[in-house]
Amino acid sequence: MILYRPVGTSELKLIEKSEYKCFPPRLPEQPIFYPVLNQKYASEIAERWNVKYTDDHKGYVTQFEVEEEYGSQFEVHTVGGKHHQELWIPAEELDNFNQHIIGKIKVIDEFSE
Repeated sequence: MILYRPVGTSELKLIEKSEYKCFPPRLPEQPIFYPVLNQKYASEIAERWNVKYTDDHKGYVTQFEVEEEYGSQFEVHTVGGKHHQELWIPAEELDNFNQHIIGKIKVIDEFSE
């Protein structure tokens, strides 16, 4: 299952620190990790939100693969238009989720002001 994750520079640095193998733990106020199902939606978030609300005004789109059988256990949530689809991974499940990533997390797009 190919997934995407829009991130800011701070989160990207933590991904780099893991050698592009996993996503960092969620903050206490973030109960859900939500990778998205398509690049278009990830790009919208990175460009419209990360660029606007991060200190350095940069946003990145990451792409990664998760084992199909594992990823399919999570319900797809549509949170806007048809292409606004995401998986909701409980924060306490993120360590396990990271264990099911195949290969490395790749940065496939970058946005800035």
